[in-house]
Amino acid sequence: MKTEYHKLVRDRIPEMIKKQGETPVLRILEEEEYLEALDRKLEEEIREYQEDKSLEELADVLEVILAICRARGYSEQELREKYLKKHAERGGFEKRIFLISKES
Repeated sequence: MKTEYHKLVRDRIPEMIKKQGETPVLRILEEEEYLEALDRKLEEEIREYQEDKSLEELADVLEVILAICRARGYSEQELREKYLKKHAERGGFEKRIFLISKES
């Protein structure tokens, strides 16, 4: 029986499929295709988190974010530094502030 996926998968998925006695049909993506596939994977993982709300799904979102970071030529350290800078300047979301409007 053939099951279609047509999506980016984690690096060890092909070997896991083989261990189950099945044969994966694969191809390696070109750079632009890879970036597009990562964007789709991020959307998929965010949807899964929104449905499940689990730490495991959050870890999957983080995995994709880090892969996007590396694919776009940034280091995890650069991402962390950018996060810390923005957090220091604008704060986080801990105070649960919901902006309704502003008046001039």
